[in-house]
Amino acid sequence: MAEREHGHRPPPTDTEIDSADWDGRELDREVHRRVLFTGVDMTEATDHGSVFDECVFRDVRFNVSVHEDARFAGCTFVRCSFFDATFRGCKLTGSMFDDCSYGLLKVEGGDWSFAGLPGAELRGSTFRDVRLREADLTGVRLEGASLLRCDLSGAWLHGADLTRCDLRGSDLGGLDPLTAKIGGAIIDVGQAAAVATALGLDVR
Repeated sequence: MAEREHGHRPPPTDTEIDSADWDGRELDREVHRRVLFTGVDMTEATDHGSVFDECVFRDVRFNVSVHEDARFAGCTFVRCSFFDATFRGCKLTGSMFDDCSYGLLKVEGGDWSFAGLPGAELRGSTFRDVRLREADLTGVRLEGASLLRCDLSGAWLHGADLTRCDLRGSDLGGLDPLTAKIGGAIIDVGQAAAVATALGLDVR
C-alpha cells in the first residue's frame, strides 16, 4: 500500500479479502498476516484468539462483534465501524485508527500501547484495565466515557475532551489540564493531587 492516511502509511499487504460476508461468523484462532480486508461485514462475529498481524481494514463493519484474546498488531483501520463491539484481553499494539466510528465500544483488559486514535469520537465508550502506554489520544473525544484503571503512561492527551469522563484509577501523569477539557470528569483523591500539581498548585 503506497498511499497515506492523514500522514500514516499503512503496512504493505500481500493478499486481499474483498466484500466478504462474515456476519455472525465464528473465528477460532485464525491467523491472517499482511491481508487487506475491504468492505468485509464482521457484524456479530465472535473471535477467539485469532491473529491479525500488519493487516489493513477498510470500510469493515465490526458492529456488535466480540473479540477475546485476539491480536491485531501493527494494523490499520480506515473508515471502520465498531458500534457496540467488545474487545476482551486483546492486543492492539501499534495499530492505527483513521476516520472510524465507535459508539458504545467496550474494551476490557488487553494492551493498546502505541495505538493511534487521534481525534477519535469515543463518547460513551468504556475502557477498563487497559494498557494504553504512549497511545496517541490527541484530540480524542471521551465525553461521558469511562477510562477505569487504565495505564496511560506517556499517552498523548493534548486537546483531549474528557468532559464527564470517569477516570478513576487511571494514570494521569501525562495529562495537562491546561490543554485538555476535564470539566465534570470523575477522579479519585490521588488523581486530584496529581492534577492540582500539574496546575502548579501547592498541595499540602
